[in-house]
Parts: sequence; C-alpha cells; structure tokens
Amino acid sequence: MRSVTYSMNVSLDGYVVGPDGDFDWTTPDEEIFRFFTDEIREVGVHLLGRRLYETMLYWETADQDPSLDDSMLEWAAIWKPLPKVVFSTTLSEVQGNARLASGGLAEEIERLRAEPGEGHIAIGGATLAAEAAALGLIDEYRATVHPVLVGGGIPFFAQRELRVDLELVESRTFSSRVVHLRYRVAR
Repeated sequence: MRSVTYSMNVSLDGYVVGPDGDFDWTTPDEEIFRFFTDEIREVGVHLLGRRLYETMLYWETADQDPSLDDSMLEWAAIWKPLPKVVFSTTLSEVQGNARLASGGLAEEIERLRAEPGEGHIAIGGATLAAEAAALGLIDEYRATVHPVLVGGGIPFFAQRELRVDLELVESRTFSSRVVHLRYRVAR
C-alpha cells in the first residue's frame, strides 16, 4: 500500500510562509534543488491545496522559459507529467496533469492507496496536510528547515491537540545550513 508523505520547507520557528505571505527564504541553492529533484522522483501522485497548486502552476509551462538551467528543466520534466489532485472549493478547473478532487481527503487517499502504482502519495500545503494529520492519514513528515525566524504566518503543523510519536528515518545538513528531517509516524 502506498504511503502518504507531507513535505515542505519550514522556518526554524515553524512556518511555511511568513506573515507577509513571503517565502523567498526557501529559495533552494543548487545542492538543495538537486535533493528536491531526487525526492520528487519518488512521488507517484501529488495532492495539493489551492494556494500551492496556483504557486506550482509555473512549472506546467516552465520548459518554455529560455532562462532556465538544465536542473530546472529536469525538475519541470518530472513535475509536469506527475499526476496531481487539487483540493479546492473555489476552482472550477485545473490545468496540466491535474484533476480536482472528487471526494473528501480521506476518500481520495483511500482510493489512491488502493490503486496499483509506484511512488508515494505526497501532500503539499499546510492546510491540506493539517486535515490529513487530523485524520491520521500521514505516514511520513519531511521538513526542510531553513535557518531563519519569520515570526508568524502559516505554520507547518496545525495547532491541534493531537499527539503523534515519530521515528527519525533520515537527517541531512546541507552546506547552506539548511537541515532536512524525515520522520516516520510510529504506529
């Protein structure tokens, strides 16, 4: 059965986006960008909330941008065909290899877990991940922690009274002082 992972960049004080909506502090250097490219190769389907979907729309046509280097073109070549499921109450259509969720989050994940296929089910977006966490649907948490305090914004973890015990699976410190932490939910 496919596992469900939640992976996002996060500030040391726990936010994926700062109070002003900015996340420029997450811009990856070459080393981290290669790591993210390798990580996305392991994804079989990506679940996104509306905000993250709209942010990632750039990559649907990025291969037409003459200013992109080879590593960014490689990312675009992996991202574009990747199946995506978008959860939104305001969008009526989506672009590329994406579809709007036809059911609730639990229903979609149950259906995707039962389908044959390679790669894990990735969840992107803090709001969507908070819902999945509250339902006990996340198997792994992957936090790429940046050495910055942003002081507020959208938290990586929802403030819910839910204890989840985790087991460290992997940690990596990049030359930029960014630290990647990968935890499996202890069941």
